[in-house]
Amino acid sequence: MDHLSRISIFIAVVQNESFAGAARQLGITTSAVSKQIQNLEAALKIKLLNRTTRKVSVTEEGALYYARSNRALADLQEAEEEIQDMKSCPRGALKITMPHSFGAKHLSSAIAAFGMRYPEVDLNINFDDKTVDLVGGGYDLAIRIGDLKDSSLIAKRLASCPILLCASPEYLVKHGKPQTPRALRGHNMLAYSNQTGAHEWRYKTPNGVVENIQLQGSFKCNSGEMLMQAACHGLGIATLPIFYVAEYIKSGALVPILSDYVSYPQRDIFAVYQPTQYISTRLRLFIDHLAASCKKLPWAE
Repeated sequence: MDHLSRISIFIAVVQNESFAGAARQLGITTSAVSKQIQNLEAALKIKLLNRTTRKVSVTEEGALYYARSNRALADLQEAEEEIQDMKSCPRGALKITMPHSFGAKHLSSAIAAFGMRYPEVDLNINFDDKTVDLVGGGYDLAIRIGDLKDSSLIAKRLASCPILLCASPEYLVKHGKPQTPRALRGHNMLAYSNQTGAHEWRYKTPNGVVENIQLQGSFKCNSGEMLMQAACHGLGIATLPIFYVAEYIKSGALVPILSDYVSYPQRDIFAVYQPTQYISTRLRLFIDHLAASCKKLPWAE
């Protein structure tokens, strides 16, 4: 086995933190992985990995070697991809992660259309509401929703995603429609149980002042879809991203509340990817395709 192949195996071991994980990823045996790591360490005359029964970790020298070799192999792959992209038809793999509810409801059709248009692009779509590690997970792109913090990643805004308060007409007839945030204290506020921190609503007043109010309610759930259905059935007032409720507001099944008060901070939908000197044509085309599709969302500006 050549030196570059051994380096690729070493990188896979570091990323998986195990010989077995690297073996599964590469489609070879664990013993073959172990042997090639030993050969690499012998060639370099240095220990790259600390091995225990539970975990594999890099030594100080191994961390340096991983950082440099991973970048070098990535550069080689990018060079090969750039040559391929000079052809008229993009090809290769794209691994994408996105929130389940938003992605399945609003992007599935667009992604399928992209696959039909570019059949030589191998798409691997992962729906996951957790924020995954792009580098560790080997992802080319992530769709993320929220108020993005500063990071080394590059983000392209695709659409707005305001958070709305809404309830069914029946609930409002029975309990009254709140006219101020303070009036929410007298209502059953449906809660998303996976959120960190207190059950509260943070908002910006018509005068631009940021305030917050503590909320109370008898219904909690870790599913936005369930909260939307609970609101439609008249259980209380829901605070949800617009992609859950836009169609129900349009049909009249839900009524927006306190529209003059804007949830804060502003949330948007982004395509996020790693910074690099070269972006493959297939990734650029995929991002452009999603951006065009998001302009057709029911709430798009």
